[in-house]
Amino acid sequence: MSIAVEIDDLPAAIEQQVGWCYLLTVADDGQARVLAVVAKWAVGGVLQVELHGRTASNVAARPDVTLVYPPADPHAMSLIVDGTAVIDGTTMSFEPATAVMHRPALS
Repeated sequence: MSIAVEIDDLPAAIEQQVGWCYLLTVADDGQARVLAVVAKWAVGGVLQVELHGRTASNVAARPDVTLVYPPADPHAMSLIVDGTAVIDGTTMSFEPATAVMHRPALS
């Protein structure tokens, strides 16, 4: 089950999740990579994350990334945010493009 989230509503949606998220990138070999990070809002409506090493290289080479916020309540929905990122030194700036609240359909 998925429910679209408007980008303007994203700050409020993020506030309802846990205080961190997973950053999903793609490595040079095509493998998905996942890293737990803390993303903070910055001027211009972008989320910023401090990155180092391979993750920063993955983002620089393939800037389409995803942030996944686990729910604060185990019965709630995860928040999945797709967007584009740029690296400046050790700072990743992420511009959200689409977002959905998601959980498996209950049987």
